[in-house]
Amino acid sequence: MHTPSFSGVLDAARQIAPAAVRTPLIEHPALNEAIGGRVLMKAETLQVAGAFKFRGAYNRISRLTTEEKTRGVVAYSSGNHAQGVAAAAQAIGTRALIVMPSDSPTVKVEGVRAFGGEVRFYDRWSESREAIGAEIAAERGSVLVPPFDDPFIIEGQGTVGLEMLEQTDAPMDQLLCGASGGGLIAGLNLVMAEQSPETRVIVVEPEAFDDTRRSLEAGERTAHPPGAPSICDALMAPLPGELTWPINRRLAGAATVTDAEVAEAMRFAFRWLKLVIEPGGAVSLAALLSGKVAAKALTTGIVLSGGNVDPGLFSAIIEGRFPA
Repeated sequence: MHTPSFSGVLDAARQIAPAAVRTPLIEHPALNEAIGGRVLMKAETLQVAGAFKFRGAYNRISRLTTEEKTRGVVAYSSGNHAQGVAAAAQAIGTRALIVMPSDSPTVKVEGVRAFGGEVRFYDRWSESREAIGAEIAAERGSVLVPPFDDPFIIEGQGTVGLEMLEQTDAPMDQLLCGASGGGLIAGLNLVMAEQSPETRVIVVEPEAFDDTRRSLEAGERTAHPPGAPSICDALMAPLPGELTWPINRRLAGAATVTDAEVAEAMRFAFRWLKLVIEPGGAVSLAALLSGKVAAKALTTGIVLSGGNVDPGLFSAIIEGRFPA
């Protein structure tokens, strides 16, 4: 594999242009007033398959050879990468099998199947999705498409940052983004280091899944301890990626948010911004609204990374029934 680079992000932008949505950068007076600064929201909730993951998946899968397309692809994901891979595979005319946790939100499982993907469930607490995915790929001769540890995936996700800089009319003082394995924020780091080095890139994670924060403090890849489940199903990787960590160790800061803070951010987005955001996609907004990251008198960019929320959970959150 090649080393992820800014030039690779530029190439990815050309590669995905025919298929990906150039999502809007949204500003809303209600949020600016609540924060006391300027907030620019990249609405990846409007991306193909409802999340930024389509960018990296298409950048990787669209490069398959004719022979590789006949053998299909295999991926493992809790949902957004799963749907991105299924959508990209359908777009280029190949088949996809996705290894998904048995507790994945139904809306994400249905999304994979709607794009023609095949689903194989596993227990996220007792089985290894990596091992299962590798075994199936070997059996079928399929190409394995990992959720973050692939240079084409990282560079595809980096196109989010390229677009944000093209769409804004003012420099961003800071850029907040959630992280699981770190593919999206690694891509953002590649772009900001090259085009906007004054922008502080800050990672936001669920409180019990703060492996990137722990790694930054330790100076090396560090896993978070086993913890209780989070509503942020998209951000539950145990450890930063091998390819993403060398890029993300340059992060300017880290913050964590609770499920209650995420739920409040989702309620705020629905009531005032008229946006539907899934829990993992709302962590950056939660960090601002909770005061975990100071933003007064600053221009802050945030990535609303996905909108694939289970309808039952979303209803409970916006009606104030969660947390109980």
